[in-house]
Parts: sequence; structure tokens; C-alpha cells
Amino acid sequence: MEKDTAKIISDLEERLKFYSQLGVEFITSASSSAKDDYLSLVKKILNCRKCELFRHRKNPVPGEGNLQAELMFVGEAPGRDEDLQGKPFIGRAGQLLTKIIKAMKYRRQDVYITNVVKCRPPNNRNPHQTEIEKCQEYLLTQIELIKPQVIVSLGKVATDFFLQSSLSMTALRGKFYDYGKIRIMPTFHPSYLVRNEGNRRLKRMVWEDMKKVMAYLGKK
Repeated sequence: MEKDTAKIISDLEERLKFYSQLGVEFITSASSSAKDDYLSLVKKILNCRKCELFRHRKNPVPGEGNLQAELMFVGEAPGRDEDLQGKPFIGRAGQLLTKIIKAMKYRRQDVYITNVVKCRPPNNRNPHQTEIEKCQEYLLTQIELIKPQVIVSLGKVATDFFLQSSLSMTALRGKFYDYGKIRIMPTFHPSYLVRNEGNRRLKRMVWEDMKKVMAYLGKK
């Protein structure tokens, strides 16, 4: 396990250097201290055994993107594809999220994408509350490091992490909520849209939510 972790960290550092040479913003704009803090956090996530999810995972999925992103997307937990590759939102739901991000006039590397829980729950079930509590320091540290202006919470699990509301997603979505100095915009999880592919109304609702985020961030 230690050798695997060392290799992953080494690969991540090489990837950061490669992106920096290309002039990618999330590398060049972040301070050395911030990058070091981020790499330290990633190492903790890769080695984490705080809950039983580590027994089932192939790869933890820390998250990826711009370390100075003004916009962050937070889902509930990695799925099968994410678990296999160690990257967030790369399956069908991830492909849809990428399209949404592009429609918002961002690129994936402009934003930051992660999940509340960093390891895949068995059979893609919702993470248990105890698992969320064990994992929460990682997301909170990511938010502290990145300092986004807006967090889009994707689905009820992610939304409850920030709002702890008994209301449904339909009732919560489309409105801004304050989380300290950060604005939270709840919307439906892309996987919910994929499961209801023919429901144009759902897609319209999500796009209306994203237009509010764009307006808040000055994207026309």
C-alpha cells in the first residue's frame, strides 16, 4: 500500500509539473505553500482508513481542478468509474457535468470538483452518516484551501452536508444559501438527470440554477 501511495503521489507531482509547463492556471496561480498543503491533503486521503470504505475501494478519489477556483462542485461519493481511475465525475454523470460546466463558459480545469466522501460506497449506495463524519475534514480543508465563491451541491447528500435541511431537493434547489462567506447553490445530481434522461423539465431546472450561479459570478 505504501508503494502504491508513493507512486500515486509521484504521478500527481509529475502531472502538476507538466500542467505548470503548459501554463495551466490552477498550477501557475497557486502559491508553493498552497500546492504543498494540497499535496499533503491528497496524501492523507490516499492513505485514509478512518472508516470501513477503505476495505472496498480500489482508489480514493480526492478531487481535481483549479486550486483557486471561484466555483466548486460537490457530489456525494465516487462511483464505479471514479473508483477505478481515482478521478471525480468521469462516468456518464461526469460527462454530463462536464457539458454543464462548458455551457457555463468554464472548463473543467477552471473549477474544482470533488465529493463529500472520497471512497466509493459498496454498490454505489449513499454514504452513511458515520462515513460522512469521518471524511468531512477533507472536504472542509479543500474548501479552506480553495476558498470558492460558490459551491454547487449536487444532490441531497451533498446539500445536507452544508444545509442539514429536512426539505426535499425540489424545495431546496434554485436558491442561494450562505455557508460562511460562501454561497451554496443546491441542484439535482447529474446521475439523477441520467436516470431520468427523457425528463426535459429536470434539465431545464438545473440549467436555471446554473444561470443564477453564472449571474452571481459575472458570467454572461
